[in-house]
Amino acid sequence: MTMKEFKHLSASSLEEACTASSSENVRVIAGGTDLLGTLKDKVHTAVPELIVDLKTISGLDSIKATDKSVKIGALTSLSQIAGHETIRANYPVLAEAARSVASPQIRNMGTLGGNLCQETRCWYYRAPDDQFHCLRKGGTKCGALVGDNRYHSIFGGARVASPACTSACPGHVKIAAYLSQVQSGDLMKAAKILLQNNPIPAMTGRVCPHTCESACNRGGFDESVSIRNIERFVGDYILDHSSELMKPPKSQTRKSVAIIGSGPAGLSAAYYLRLAGHQVTVFDRMAHAGGMLAYTIPSYRLPKDIVQKQVSVLAEMGIRFKLETEIDKKDFKALRKKFDCLFLATGAWHQKTLPIHQSELLSSGMEFLAKIQIMGPAKLRTDKVLVIGGGNVAMDVAISAKRLGIKHVTIACLESRQEMAAFPEEIAQAVEEGVQIQCSWGPKQILQRDGKVTGMEFVRCTSVFDVNGTFRPTFDSDQRSKLDADQIILAIGQGTELEYLDKSVRTERGLILADRETGATSVDGIFAAGDAVSGPATVVEAIATGRKAALAMDAYLRQKQKKEDEKTHATVTDLLVMEASSQNHSNRSEAAEVTLSERKIDREDRSTLNAATIKDEASRCLNCSCVAVSPSDIAPALIALGAKIRTTKRVLAAEDFFGAVPLGSTVLEVGELIREVEIPSPESMARQAYYKFRIRNAIDFPIVSLAAVFGLRRDGKFGRVRLALGAVAPVPLRLETVEDFLEGKTPSEDVAAAAAEIAVQESQPLSKNSFKVQIVRALVTKAVLGEHR
Repeated sequence: MTMKEFKHLSASSLEEACTASSSENVRVIAGGTDLLGTLKDKVHTAVPELIVDLKTISGLDSIKATDKSVKIGALTSLSQIAGHETIRANYPVLAEAARSVASPQIRNMGTLGGNLCQETRCWYYRAPDDQFHCLRKGGTKCGALVGDNRYHSIFGGARVASPACTSACPGHVKIAAYLSQVQSGDLMKAAKILLQNNPIPAMTGRVCPHTCESACNRGGFDESVSIRNIERFVGDYILDHSSELMKPPKSQTRKSVAIIGSGPAGLSAAYYLRLAGHQVTVFDRMAHAGGMLAYTIPSYRLPKDIVQKQVSVLAEMGIRFKLETEIDKKDFKALRKKFDCLFLATGAWHQKTLPIHQSELLSSGMEFLAKIQIMGPAKLRTDKVLVIGGGNVAMDVAISAKRLGIKHVTIACLESRQEMAAFPEEIAQAVEEGVQIQCSWGPKQILQRDGKVTGMEFVRCTSVFDVNGTFRPTFDSDQRSKLDADQIILAIGQGTELEYLDKSVRTERGLILADRETGATSVDGIFAAGDAVSGPATVVEAIATGRKAALAMDAYLRQKQKKEDEKTHATVTDLLVMEASSQNHSNRSEAAEVTLSERKIDREDRSTLNAATIKDEASRCLNCSCVAVSPSDIAPALIALGAKIRTTKRVLAAEDFFGAVPLGSTVLEVGELIREVEIPSPESMARQAYYKFRIRNAIDFPIVSLAAVFGLRRDGKFGRVRLALGAVAPVPLRLETVEDFLEGKTPSEDVAAAAAEIAVQESQPLSKNSFKVQIVRALVTKAVLGEHR
């Protein structure tokens, strides 16, 4: 097997090595052959452009002992450490840990720094040709969660990357995090996590396309988690507890923002701007706030009392709503002068029409749906309705027409059934309710008599998109069809109405030009998002763009840099709970649905799941995270000894040095290297030991390891104790609760047994590695008893 070429640098100093490794696509080698094997097997998708060899740096392979401490250079070999007289005499736990690393050949080449910084040993991570692009490598799945996890973590996982559900969510909602809180019964905390990215979950919990569920890793195991139903429950909880969860900001700024449009993008931006303390005023031409949430999404999907309740909560936060206010060019100019910042979220309300003769005889799908909300449901005086279009609006129009009592409702669209833009579940619902769907037909001409529609003639559509995926339909004029209709309703897409803008705000093809990340337009202080920028999109997509723009506007108003998303960095303090039952096969929970005969146009089709069911469903979440373990033998020994690790930038306690991060196992930053390790002199009366359970001595990583340093009093009781486990969690695990328990105790069988139970009381083994819990018990027992056994 051949390796791709890379450049090589033999560094002459740490400064040169740090400078050379300050790029993301550079790797360092500290003596071992692990990196070369990784490259040869193509474990990673990308090969580094440069490899920096540290072994050529002089002065980093020394061991300097004083009365107060011993300092060990980063490039000191493990053999040197294992055989050094002072270390063997004063730090036997470290000497034994170094000696336990595989064969003499590896110990001769392997260095202190290399052992501390080695990549995880998980076989999914190290599979040749990157067969499992796992979470630790930037993927969305940990193969070990429901696969072979015999040697993986028994103390939880590490969130080293966004799980598949969050990656698939346009709003980047931290789904697994809030589901974990639902599972534990803390709905308040779950609600706060959800509100960080979505301020209107009661609505998205009803109408979101739930791409998160399609991506859910559990779908490949049994059935995906019913995330939308849980979101709906938590969203309703938020509305019921809004006085605690959606309060006015404690501190106010003197900055003001005008938002034009009260749809999902406008409401989202309003919430996050108000949360930041700004004065927010929302303008809308309609009588009720909510945009399409209030007017075009049918009540059987989204009850309007939910929309109005959500708007009322936002108003109670101090957001002002000025409704039935049409903004024209003059008003727009006035708003620019009056407010510190403008946000344009006017959506896409204009119904596109067909370029055919007498198109004025056609009705608008948007107006049809809005009229139902404004005027209330009323029986239509028609017998046959034809809907043109293949998207969600077409499905809503057709189903609404059926529920208004129309006997014959037909949808005709250019696309084949597989190409239709509507969500599959909405297509299925339309068919279930008696709507006929005619695919691959394009409108040719309107059929009419005395100015009244009688039907439409179609021509066969042979393809909708060209080879580049561009909308460019082609037709076979020899294949024609006619459909009778008393009313033809268009649902072929929407456009924007931007007449209120002045020329300074740049537009292109009927959309506002705005930065995708910040929403900034061509005019300083004016931002835009939602359908007015992207064209028709989903509610959650609009929410996401509104939130991004709000963060950018807050930064603009405060004249500071926009906050970046927090870096993923998992340490021992934030290991994730892994619910054991989640690894058993189970069926997802579905909300009860009104029977076909009982469905109404103004009553919600689905109910909300109860609290007990929601909790059980949340427990099905795998909490996708990395469960690979820290493989370093030296790490627990240094933690037990209270060592400090000196890098080229800082000094860290050994227990703060390790972290589960993408492609790494330490908190070292790019361009930061280990300089040396300093270990304080041990107490005069102390007992040290290193225990390592492994299958064969030739294997250089532990199944479980334990480093122990026991301070001993003259009365035979334990003084200060430090214990650290290796290979049981994504990072080395210090057993502080066990340490506290043992201090002041006399070694005995009972004390050892109690300490062993305390050591594993927070363990959460996976489906195949519960045996590791027994090993931890055995090693702790052995360490406590020592020569007293």
